Amino acid sequence: MKKKIFITILFSIIFFESFAKTDQKFLSLKKNKVNVRYGPSFDSPIKYVYKKINLPIKQIDKKENWRRIIDLKNNSGWIHSRMLKKSNSIIILENKILFSKPSTFSKPIARLESGRLLIIKTCQTDWCNINTDNYSGWIKNNNIWGFIN
Repeated sequence: MKKKIFITILFSIIFFESFAKTDQKFLSLKKNKVNVRYGPSFDSPIKYVYKKINLPIKQIDKKENWRRIIDLKNNSGWIHSRMLKKSNSIIILENKILFSKPSTFSKPIARLESGRLLIIKTCQTDWCNINTDNYSGWIKNNNIWGFIN
């Protein structure tokens, strides 16, 4: 009897943990002005406003057309799904070198400061091809916010 209860509890934990993780993914802001609300409704008060297009955020829950998000600084709230798009950006968490090819032996192009927003063109196993301001090139995709490999 105890074995059945243990197996049932273990199965429940595994099932609910995997179910909860399915809602978690990175998205990007579609507009330059996006309202974040206390709850999943237009009637819910505005908590704060993002003013940065392409800012990467992490979806942690969803309810109908609303997504509960968290950002790099652990701010959270609800955003309507029409203000979000598939993730196309990252923020680097440490200074990085931008290279001309996906190799540390290739030509360095620029030094990028921690906290910089980068637009992703494509990613490979350890590298992402990105755009930022006047630069385009490759960075190692470790220590970044907004990307799940």
